[in-house]
Amino acid sequence: MHQRLPTLLLTLTGLLALGACSGDAKDTHPDQLVTKRKAIFKQFTKTLEPMGMVARGRKDYNPREFNINALELQKLTSQPWALFTADSNYPPTLAKPAVWEKPAEFKLAQDKFQVTIASLVQASQGSDLDTIKTAVDSVQKSCKGCHDQFRNER
Repeated sequence: MHQRLPTLLLTLTGLLALGACSGDAKDTHPDQLVTKRKAIFKQFTKTLEPMGMVARGRKDYNPREFNINALELQKLTSQPWALFTADSNYPPTLAKPAVWEKPAEFKLAQDKFQVTIASLVQASQGSDLDTIKTAVDSVQKSCKGCHDQFRNER
C-alpha cells in the first residue's frame, strides 16, 4: 500500500493540473464585457427560476414574491444589451457571430423579450394562475428562441 501511495499522489496531481487547464477562457478585455454580460444573464436565471417553479406547480404561489421577481426581471432586461459591443466578440463569449452579423434581428429578439417581460409584470399584478403560467411560458420561450439563434452551447 505504501509503495503505491507516491504513484497515486502523482496521478491525482496530474489529473488536478489537467482539470485546471480545461476551465473557461479568462475574460481579458479591460472592461470585462463578457463577464458582465454573463453575470446579468445569471441574474436573469436566478430571478426567473422561482417564477418557473410556481408556473410548473413546484412552488406555492406567493403573489408579493412573484411580483417582486417579475419587477426585478424587468429591471434586468435593459442591462446586458449595451455590453454586446463590436469589440466584445472574444473568448469566453458564448454569443454566436449572428449577434454582430444580424444586429437588427438581435435587437428584435431583445424587444420581443422585453414585451414578454412586460406581460409577465402585468400578469404578476393579478391572481389568475393560468395567466401567470402563460406569461412565464412566453418568457421562457423568448429566452430559448434567442439562445437558439444567438447563443452557442457550451
